[in-house]
Amino acid sequence: MVELLSALPVAEELAARFAAAGHRLYLVGGSVRDAMIGRLSGDLDFTTDARPPRIMALLKGWADAIWDTGIAFGTVGATKHGQTVEITTFRADSYDGVTRNPEVTFGDSIEGDLVRRDFTVNAMAYDVVNRQLIDPTGGREALRAGVLDTPATPQESFSDDPLRMLRAARFTSQLGFAVAPRVLEAMAAMAGELTRITAERVQVELSKLLTGAHPRAGVELMVEAKLADVVLPELPAMKLEIDEHHQHKDVFHHSLVVLDQAIDLEAADPDGGAEPDLVLRLAALLHDIGKPDTRRFEEGGGVSFHHHEVVGAKMVRKRLRALKYSKEIVEDVAQLVYLHLRFHGYGSGEWTDSAVRRYVTDAGHLLPRLHKLVRADCTTRNRRKANALQRTYDDLERRIERIAAEEDLKRVRPDLDGNEIMRLLGLPPGPMVGKAWKFLKELRLDRGPLDHDEAVAELLAWARAEGVQPPGD
Repeated sequence: MVELLSALPVAEELAARFAAAGHRLYLVGGSVRDAMIGRLSGDLDFTTDARPPRIMALLKGWADAIWDTGIAFGTVGATKHGQTVEITTFRADSYDGVTRNPEVTFGDSIEGDLVRRDFTVNAMAYDVVNRQLIDPTGGREALRAGVLDTPATPQESFSDDPLRMLRAARFTSQLGFAVAPRVLEAMAAMAGELTRITAERVQVELSKLLTGAHPRAGVELMVEAKLADVVLPELPAMKLEIDEHHQHKDVFHHSLVVLDQAIDLEAADPDGGAEPDLVLRLAALLHDIGKPDTRRFEEGGGVSFHHHEVVGAKMVRKRLRALKYSKEIVEDVAQLVYLHLRFHGYGSGEWTDSAVRRYVTDAGHLLPRLHKLVRADCTTRNRRKANALQRTYDDLERRIERIAAEEDLKRVRPDLDGNEIMRLLGLPPGPMVGKAWKFLKELRLDRGPLDHDEAVAELLAWARAEGVQPPGD
């Protein structure tokens, strides 16, 4: 860790500045944890005995920029040499047991500050000046063992701040750690306390969990510890029992496999972004969310889930809105869920070019994600069947590429625009123009590009059937 920190002159400069003024300054929390596992991030967290006004004074003349948006909680932020630092006065907070908002109290010792933190791996500090690790709760041993435990009893810790239970699931995903048995027991017993947490904070933790390195482990912990029962009840609902007379896949397990496979495809995509794809991962996890509500046992021992993609899309919208996701994320995930079964009507290539156009048009900007989701949704253990499905989807993608080369599928529009529709039909702006535009777009999807005269003739014939008399008739 010393070698890693030596590459960060900001820490050295800042610690020396505070020491010269008679104050102690420690790198703390996640910054120490990450430094010890060799992945120190660009943002550094420090704690000090100096009070916020003193911190501000010490940063002036040194920092490139300073902000005090967190000063009510004892935190001052700054940047130096492109590095972001946050410095917080030692805390000794107490909680009211109703909200997760602490009664902010400043402390006098680094040990007192550390024991109030969420997990022992985050309850370590590093004295940069003296090159000394302060570890009063056994964080180093927990880090080596890959175990999440609490400095105080889990009951005390989670009662103070129930969000820490979701943070445990998030750290499981990000760090690949397991929770200590006593922590798991407390989480399962206290999951109901999460109702004290705002939807926005739950959403942040869930998003960080899903974009972590091991999201499956985090999701499994959420379900095992009953957290999902409170914040995402559709997940445990997918753990459908397997009736001895109606054998079928466990939907929850299947969804986890799809999540894993979607992440593999995400990583293998040379055109994919550098960041994890939250929309794809949400869609993979929730694509079969509608199955429990649509399950039917058929005569002869079969099980059906008719229209579960339609039901699922509605459920996704409802849940993601409740979690305060952005409108764009809600609609993108819901559309992927709605479309994920469309491919299975392709058969062995029976789709017309019109059907292929509609597939592309309905997916729109989501088409690359839809490709990954559909491929990830193939979880059959039958190797021959799996290979056949992948070959069939390869064929669909080749047809999309061929048609796209012949037509501009990314910009499928009617062959006549709104202004020309109004001129040809003698209509003012209004609903009938929109209806005509939609007719022409459907025609374009069915038959491909039309020449101008053919498009005009089709429009005029449609208008007459709708009771619209074009000028000159």
